[in-house]
Amino acid sequence: MSAPRRAIRAGAAGLGALPAMLHGHADVAPGRPALHYLGRTFTYGKLWRRVERASAHLAATWGICAGDRVGTLCLNHELQLVLLFACARVGAMFAPLNYRLAPAELRAIAAHAQLAVLFHDAAHEALAREAGGDSRLVPIDRLVDHPAPSGVTHAAVPDHAPLLLAYTSGTTGKPKGAVHTQAGLLANARASWWAHGMSADDHVLSVLPLFHVGGLCIQTLPALLAGARVTLHDRFAPQAWLEAVAAARPSLSLMVPATLRAVLEHPGWPDADLAALRGVMAGSSTIPRSYIDAFHARGVPLGQVYGATETGPVSVVLKLEQAMARPGYAGWPQPEAEVRLAGTDGAEVAPGAVGELWVRGANVMVGYWNQPDSGLPGGWFRSGDLAHRDAEGCIEVVGRSKDMIISGGENIYPAEIENVLVGLPGVQECAVVGVADARWGEVPVAVIVPAPGAPRGPLAAGPLRELLAARIARFKLPREVVLMEDLPRSALGKVLKPQLRALLEARRGPG
Repeated sequence: MSAPRRAIRAGAAGLGALPAMLHGHADVAPGRPALHYLGRTFTYGKLWRRVERASAHLAATWGICAGDRVGTLCLNHELQLVLLFACARVGAMFAPLNYRLAPAELRAIAAHAQLAVLFHDAAHEALAREAGGDSRLVPIDRLVDHPAPSGVTHAAVPDHAPLLLAYTSGTTGKPKGAVHTQAGLLANARASWWAHGMSADDHVLSVLPLFHVGGLCIQTLPALLAGARVTLHDRFAPQAWLEAVAAARPSLSLMVPATLRAVLEHPGWPDADLAALRGVMAGSSTIPRSYIDAFHARGVPLGQVYGATETGPVSVVLKLEQAMARPGYAGWPQPEAEVRLAGTDGAEVAPGAVGELWVRGANVMVGYWNQPDSGLPGGWFRSGDLAHRDAEGCIEVVGRSKDMIISGGENIYPAEIENVLVGLPGVQECAVVGVADARWGEVPVAVIVPAPGAPRGPLAAGPLRELLAARIARFKLPREVVLMEDLPRSALGKVLKPQLRALLEARRGPG
């Protein structure tokens, strides 16, 4: 951790917590590579100069003041990172928007955030015009394509100033804007350094979207704050990821189930050169055991980061050195986080029992934007996820509380069934949801994506129940099995169980 500490000492007073870190690296090692993007390399010195130019333009050209919201609508772009630090420099809030949302959804978010400016790339200019509302629309390249105005000064920015306005996916209702301060993002970076054993010598391959805290805050931003190197792709493509791992020689990368699947199915996977990777972290949702085993078989530990938009997100971590011994577990709380597995009364459940996972810590949001009633009781964020601890305190997430199935009075956690299903021959992916049943209240239904070329016979309900009967209790056995080509997913790869449940209910018809 010597590089981050040195940068803090070197940071100029009043810059704000995050710009001070970047300024420190630029001051101590200006020629050190910071960011590779589409064939261009930006040293820490050059990156800081771009931040200074963008900061001046925010204030002088677009009139951005402390507290204003500044949005982006673009593929991953190096100027998004420049803009984040520039917003921190002037005390504004950075709001990256999900370009995969529908125009109406984006309009609602832009209006809710009251964006002063919406920066966009060329590919999303039309969408920005359709969705930007009253925001001023500016091509993102204009941040640095002119010299900085002269005579611009910035007031000192406190560390508790809000910086990141990250909207939730909205899969269970209207998106909400989680507000994170500069100090909170720095706390999250410390958690990431601990989670990865990250140092200035690391090289992160970043391919997940920066509009989400996963792509932005698990590895990318912490790496820059650590003085490490980042290779940023504008979007994920399996071949590009494999080629970059072989040629650029990154030490770390972050994936989600959908990107893991794409890499494993790529014809280049069996012969891919993965030697430079000391590990890959995974997040977003439960990782199929077959994916974990495939990476471990190649000698690449697949760790896990558990968190949410509201938690920064680094909260619970299965570190790389623990990954092969506890595949599928979420891991242990990061040092600055408190985790409670709470019962319905809010108290910690008995050892080994299942409870709702609550998180409290310095990297947890301060609240939701424009929602006065969004306080965190006692500082706790209640995740809605259900989990238990083993004898060593390692946490395993077993499902969402709203996804729990109550069948004949028995609680069934879909993840228990899913974890067994994905280990069976012919099962590529699966999801288990509860559907209404006149006799039992609810019954579990398994939706399976068969592996390419797998015979369908063994995946029928009868044979599958026989295979499962020796591994899980009878009341947990799926009553139906439905085969599908793909599972409905969010932009970040999470299975949309409400949509899946609706599809199954419609398939069953009335009654």
